[in-house]
Amino acid sequence: MISVLIADDQEMVRVGFRMILEKQPDITVVADVADGISAVTAARELNPDVALLDIRMPGLDGLEVTKKLSGSTKVVVVTTFDLDEYVHTALENGASGFLTKDAGPALLVEAVRAAAQGNALISPQVTVRMLEHFARPASRPDLGLLTAREQDVVREVARGLSNQEIASELYLSLSTVKTHLASVQTKLNVRNRVGIASWAWRAGLVNS
Repeated sequence: MISVLIADDQEMVRVGFRMILEKQPDITVVADVADGISAVTAARELNPDVALLDIRMPGLDGLEVTKKLSGSTKVVVVTTFDLDEYVHTALENGASGFLTKDAGPALLVEAVRAAAQGNALISPQVTVRMLEHFARPASRPDLGLLTAREQDVVREVARGLSNQEIASELYLSLSTVKTHLASVQTKLNVRNRVGIASWAWRAGLVNS
């Protein structure tokens, strides 16, 4: 059972998210709170698997809460605002996903499950914006940091494929994919596969 904390200053949003998630047989909502300080307190007391955080909340905003919970609770940022600086800050602070509130119930559930499994999901519309944003970066990361096979795996991560899908696409075993990803995270000094995807976009791997 995946335990979830919801933090949003709008009661209707919290109620809606709770209804969507609690219809799932493998998800339970352990608390919903209206501000960032309460989110940090609840997360530390209840130790949920995943926290769904709005960005604009009283006390502490969702970006600061994400930073405080990094390493202890998987965070999916869910917001009305998909401004580029919010996306980048959320990912840099350790978020495991970034959704806009119009993403839909199915994507919300998928993002929670992905985060709980150590994967990540970003709203398609946000992904497209990030791809466009990084199409002409001021300076690109050094591709020489990774082996050719690691670059292949990273490219598929940036396309949104799961580990199993990457294994099938590249004719690798699942354990080999996981080994490559662990090596990549160490080499790139990133926290999760969202960081890997972000690096891939900046490096120009996605369209190569």
